[in-house]
Amino acid sequence: MTQDLDRWRQSALNPRDPDDDTPRLECGVFGVFDVNAAAAITALGLHALQHRGQEACGIAVFDGQRFHTERHMGHVGDAFAGADLVDRLPGHMAIGHTRYSTAGGSFIRNVQPMFADLEAGGVALAHNGNLTNFLTLREQLVSEGAIFQSTSDSEVILHLLARSRKSRFVDRFIDALSRIEGGYALVALTNKKLVGVRDPLGIRPLVLGEIDGKYVLASETCALDMIGARFVRDIEHGEMVVIDHDGIESLKPFPAARARPCIFEYVYFARPDSVVNGRSVYDVRKRMGRRLAQESHVPVDVIVPVPDSGVPAALGYAQETGVPFEMGIIRNHYVGRTFIQPTQGARELGVRMKLSPNRNVLAGKRVMLIDDSIVRGTNSVRVVRMVREAGAAEVHLRSASPPIKWPDYYGIDMPDREHLLAANKSVEEIAKILEVDSMGYLSVDGLYAAMNADARDPVNPQFTDHYFTGDYPTRLLDREIAEGRNDGADRQLSFLVDA
Repeated sequence: MTQDLDRWRQSALNPRDPDDDTPRLECGVFGVFDVNAAAAITALGLHALQHRGQEACGIAVFDGQRFHTERHMGHVGDAFAGADLVDRLPGHMAIGHTRYSTAGGSFIRNVQPMFADLEAGGVALAHNGNLTNFLTLREQLVSEGAIFQSTSDSEVILHLLARSRKSRFVDRFIDALSRIEGGYALVALTNKKLVGVRDPLGIRPLVLGEIDGKYVLASETCALDMIGARFVRDIEHGEMVVIDHDGIESLKPFPAARARPCIFEYVYFARPDSVVNGRSVYDVRKRMGRRLAQESHVPVDVIVPVPDSGVPAALGYAQETGVPFEMGIIRNHYVGRTFIQPTQGARELGVRMKLSPNRNVLAGKRVMLIDDSIVRGTNSVRVVRMVREAGAAEVHLRSASPPIKWPDYYGIDMPDREHLLAANKSVEEIAKILEVDSMGYLSVDGLYAAMNADARDPVNPQFTDHYFTGDYPTRLLDREIAEGRNDGADRQLSFLVDA
């Protein structure tokens, strides 16, 4: 048993291959129509969505005659600062994207928005999510003569658009989207229209806003707040909105399905000041902490969040128990989030750089650490050791989400199942691995209660929650085919590595 724990801890802290955790990660999308300085407004919106993608960013605009695009590796503030932004990207309609890798690597050619010239004119596309039949479609398109310039699943949609025989762009778009599967929120820009689409289950979020009578599309409401826009409503699951100079049109081109939005948006991804599908993320996270305290509290002296995403849950936990809430760990906000860094090596470096113990709070105390979720446990081990080195008498750890036992294929960074801590170890084993005095997770029932939702319906779950339950909302065609071929779960694309 001891050797097994040592092997697991060693593999988590010092993986042989720093890239063995294949990234399938979140992104943010934004779009505006018929506004002055559209690129500047889009850059502001992308600033608010920076938490959804810190690897790369891009903006595409149309100036009435031609499209202009810029795509960069790095942060929005570095890429789109400067007084010359509107001169570089002139136009009254624009879309933007903040990115982590989804079905492609960390290369400039995979950065969005992607652009293509079709026979009816140009189209720019930005995509949040992951297509679960991407490789299957790509192989089919390549066999028919298509030439791909990237390894991103978003390019498949452009090829499907180009090959559609429909006459109108909107009909072409519907034709193309009818062939894709997975979770997605899309914004597209033509020379006349801004289009937004949400997948039939509403897995990935997309909202509609209004600024000075003009429409805005964004992944989260915090981006609307950033530009002073008014929230109008969520784009519904399976809905397409088409915005042009005549106004906005809502279409429901896909077969009716029951909505299953991603519950992990509330656990981790969305900003706490956003409202997702009608629920305040901040309020949900506080209720998660309250319910966690009801389910697994032990006597401690202080409640300490693992910053920043653990803060609302820790507040709720402290309010429920009456134990003081203290900032026992201080975060350096100039270092990015570690869970969704593109490689494990970058994640480990990030933990050392971004968190510091507040020794006056921790020394001699029985500490309850509250984290939003635990994936590999790599970060948790380092945080626990840091707290102990600061003099804590006891260290207890609670996760404000249920145990993550299954990987994701809809746009979230989660390792294969053999690297997910809770998929392979009991709670007692995890406590030993993470070197804590006790360990606990929020239950799935507790998470649904924190959402103010009815008890989970195992036949028709109200949310996408497969990372906790193994209940995937769609078929996983690429993986099914790969497993049938006995060639491994992930088929790799044979592209040269960019310099």
